[in-house]
Amino acid sequence: MIGITAAYGGQKLLSSSVGGGGAPRPVGLGDVKPVVTTLRTVWTAVTSTATQLPRRRVVAIAATIVILVAVAFLVPLPSAIQLRDWATAAGPWFPLAFFAAHIVMTVFPFPRTAFTLAAGLLFGPLVGVSIAVVASTLSAVLAVILVRAAGWQLSRLTLHPRVESLDARLRDRGWVTVLSMRMIPAVPFAVLNYAAGASAVRLLPYTVATLIGVFPGTAAVVILGDALTGNISPLLFLVSACTAGIGLAGLIYEIQVHRRSHGQRPAGDEPAVNG
Repeated sequence: MIGITAAYGGQKLLSSSVGGGGAPRPVGLGDVKPVVTTLRTVWTAVTSTATQLPRRRVVAIAATIVILVAVAFLVPLPSAIQLRDWATAAGPWFPLAFFAAHIVMTVFPFPRTAFTLAAGLLFGPLVGVSIAVVASTLSAVLAVILVRAAGWQLSRLTLHPRVESLDARLRDRGWVTVLSMRMIPAVPFAVLNYAAGASAVRLLPYTVATLIGVFPGTAAVVILGDALTGNISPLLFLVSACTAGIGLAGLIYEIQVHRRSHGQRPAGDEPAVNG
């Protein structure tokens, strides 16, 4: 329970008690001062930086902001159907350019969902799914190759029995883990790529698991992008829910199998890091 007491003398601002049974603890101005001081310091730094800017730069920044706001409010944005018509009229080079950009950009921690939605919006469900799935798979493979070329591998970075056991497990059955985690929408695409690159998972099983694993979720997002043009499919939510459920079930099963086969080692051992 929290009680609020106002005292204009500044002696007591807030009193609180946990569970209603303890004595109220007064919170005075001393507890608020650090917050006020921090905000004041930040404001001082901002104003000091702003005053040191040349007047021409300040005018240019203000004019840019005004122009952007005016464009956002006054310039009509194209509709989803107009965007698809433009992509169709652009010719066969545009899907290829989109495909290449998808591969390169998603190697980095760029949101893959943006490309997947755009694929459905611009190319429709069939072409959009094909482009998004193949581009995502090639991007994932490229990320693994780059991570390993840089030498970022668990076997080189850390020496620990548990890490070695996990690395061996990923080498033998890593495709199951990759397949399961690809089906869980909450798992970041790029992070999983980097983690797989640092592990000993074999490239061919990883590629096949990625291709199969990204397909359902990617298809669902492409269908969502296509729905922006008015083609709403009820399969969207069903595919998303089923994909996430299958992925979680596979991941839980693989964890249980790993625990049964290897058991739990003592947690007191500290990893040794190669210098």
